[in-house]
Amino acid sequence: MAIIASVALLITEHRSHRLDALRATLSVIVDPLKYLVDLPTVMIEQTADSVSSYSTLKKENTRLREEQFIDKTRLLKFDSLEKENIRLRALLENSFKLGEQLLIAELLSINTAPYENIVIVNKGTRFGVHPQQPVLDANGVVGQVFRALPFSSEIMLITDPNHAIPVQVNRNGLLTIAVGSGQLNRLNLPFLPNNADIRPGDLLITSGLGGTFPSGYPVAIVDDFTPMSNKPFVNITATPKAMLDRNRELLIVWSDSSPVSLSSPPTSHEKASETHPNDLPTGSEATEGAQTGTRP
Repeated sequence: MAIIASVALLITEHRSHRLDALRATLSVIVDPLKYLVDLPTVMIEQTADSVSSYSTLKKENTRLREEQFIDKTRLLKFDSLEKENIRLRALLENSFKLGEQLLIAELLSINTAPYENIVIVNKGTRFGVHPQQPVLDANGVVGQVFRALPFSSEIMLITDPNHAIPVQVNRNGLLTIAVGSGQLNRLNLPFLPNNADIRPGDLLITSGLGGTFPSGYPVAIVDDFTPMSNKPFVNITATPKAMLDRNRELLIVWSDSSPVSLSSPPTSHEKASETHPNDLPTGSEATEGAQTGTRP
């Protein structure tokens, strides 16, 4: 009977459309059952896709955070390199103006002993450095080489209490001596009479006396002061032109007429080959030939 009914329904559906309404009615009941049957599979697939997408996004987020951190670190390094490049450009520009043989040295350490202003740089007698050499930065005189070692040198700053430098007022040529005060931002001028022709704001430059510092290097700017008529000498201070507390690179100067060669080792019986005054050292080491000197 089931077979006969099925055949009859197939023939009826094939020859006419009488069963379309019945099929539509039955589909309303059957289609939800189909969706219910497929629902577990669809939910499992969607859940798997969501978990996979979350895991992928989490990994990508972690990777992007790491890349952002690395990029920020590199930007900090680039900022430091940019500032270093600016300082080196200023030193190189100053070296061409000086017209003397120069050597760029990097700061290694600072002596923090009270009332002692000494720094250590990474160039020594292997590069031809010797005591009593002038040391500059891009702004002015820093000090002089106090002790030269094979791989490093000690630089006594002009503000050290044991240091004195002959200077002259650039405006009128008045000669005097600037003595270190022990403070990085002050020099003392103790040997000027009360009626000396010096004014606040005057530029002090090296006078060339004493033989250590060639003439014409900027040293300091005279601070404001009040003349005292009841005292023979006036208390005058000056602010150094060099950035003594911010330097990372310094210029060691050779002021001799025949500068030492920093590209080939000189022998004890031969003079070093002459180079152009503006030629900077290439980084090759010279032999130990330090000149002896005394404490300034």
